[in-house]
Amino acid sequence: MVTPKSRILRRLNIIEGQVRGLQNMVEKGVYCIDIITQTSAVKNALSSIEDALMENHLSSCVIPQINEGKGGKATKEILEVYRLKRK
Repeated sequence: MVTPKSRILRRLNIIEGQVRGLQNMVEKGVYCIDIITQTSAVKNALSSIEDALMENHLSSCVIPQINEGKGGKATKEILEVYRLKRK
């Protein structure tokens, strides 16, 4: 069974490889637009991980907090993540 954690770790390993590839591209003096294209791919991959983490957090942490009467704490966490994502 593929767990959310294993999916995220797999994605992080892929991103790690992409970043190493970016380093090689810079070292080799690859055309700037090609490097920027790859940095954009890395940013999108990281955003995908953030989305997966948030989805997991909402279902495994926030909903139980609300059910336990800790709606205030859950709301603060959601707003904090929302502010981080806007940056």
